[in-house]
Amino acid sequence: MPKRWLIYMWICAICVGCAAPSNSAPLPPIPTKSPSGIIVQGSTSNQIDSQLATLGAYPRIDEVEFGVVSHLFYTDRNRVLTLAQIAGFDWVRQQIHWKDIEASPGVYYWDEVDKIIEDTAGFNVKLMISIVQAPAFYEPKHGMPTDPKPFGNLVANMIARYGGLITAVEVWNEPNLAVENGGRVDDQSVANYAEMLMEAYRRIKTARPYTYVIAAAPSSTGVNDVNLAMDDEKFLRSLYAYKGGIIKDYFDAQGVHPGAAANPPDTLWPEKPGNPVGWNNHPSHYFRHVEQIRKIMVDAGLADKQIWLTEYGWATQNNTPGYEYGNKVSFEDQAQFTVDATNMVYQKYRDETGRSWIGVMFLWNLNFAVLWGESGNPLEEQASFAILNPDWSPRPTFIALQGLYQKIKQEQGKWRPPPTP
Repeated sequence: MPKRWLIYMWICAICVGCAAPSNSAPLPPIPTKSPSGIIVQGSTSNQIDSQLATLGAYPRIDEVEFGVVSHLFYTDRNRVLTLAQIAGFDWVRQQIHWKDIEASPGVYYWDEVDKIIEDTAGFNVKLMISIVQAPAFYEPKHGMPTDPKPFGNLVANMIARYGGLITAVEVWNEPNLAVENGGRVDDQSVANYAEMLMEAYRRIKTARPYTYVIAAAPSSTGVNDVNLAMDDEKFLRSLYAYKGGIIKDYFDAQGVHPGAAANPPDTLWPEKPGNPVGWNNHPSHYFRHVEQIRKIMVDAGLADKQIWLTEYGWATQNNTPGYEYGNKVSFEDQAQFTVDATNMVYQKYRDETGRSWIGVMFLWNLNFAVLWGESGNPLEEQASFAILNPDWSPRPTFIALQGLYQKIKQEQGKWRPPPTP
């Protein structure tokens, strides 16, 4: 990539209120939905229904695509999205809190989400929404409710409102954790999640058949304690066995959050353990744990469904208890591990026919260091995963991925030339 273009793009990115760069080969104007849910002409949609219709009941991404988890609420969204585009990300993932949207049963306030959707629609990136934290009137501790219908109502309302401006919905987050279930996780929690996933799938697909529905990524853990967590492998085996395997018809791809601790991506316990003692003695501490999740899916008859890495990444220096392993990872290490993981997914994670069994990989995260820096704690663990510094400047991972994504997309035939300075 020419250095002159890199410098130009970075100057644009650090300018307050910079505009989204236009591509030399823009998508044609097609019908899409405005935030009010009204069809309008002449806007660039993130996806085209007529193209997706050819993909069948289970949309599949032929070659891995790249995304990043971003924080778009109450921030300079134009700057965040410009930087995501400069880095080469195809997708952004935004988590929303259900309790902040539904004020009372059936009464929704989408104000800030409307703004996020409107701003994201102006950039050539696809949007995944992840939904968490039920209102207290459905679950007192904001965990997953036992009745799936209110969640179905929420996602149906959301997709009817935004249509194709939301490309994918991840149904909940890390449902094998007690905190995501109101304080306890057990076999009934698996059943509750299965019912909620099925309800969400039905309601989303009725509203828009070509929206991707992603089964939530469990937290990567080997812990089995009803007050803390359920082993992610146990959780998924139970989910896939629910009611004789009915769940296979109610999601398009399985979300996974591979743990990594401070271990390089090619390591795996016990055959090739990493170095940081205390975070190297279980497969859940490794990026390659995703291979074990893939085997569980194949054994359950789900080989045709892809895995989406809806979060992955490496922490760096931080001051948060429980994340001490990040203090063993430099920014340069983070960049190398992320590049190596990306190359491994692109080159090796393929089935016997050569198809990628990873659909999208979302890096955790883009801009959380900016937010934590503004709050006075730039070493908070979320900030340590970020690929931007608190002052918005790029960390080594940002720069490394920029070049790598261009190379891979050129090989995939997906590279679109940058704008001419």
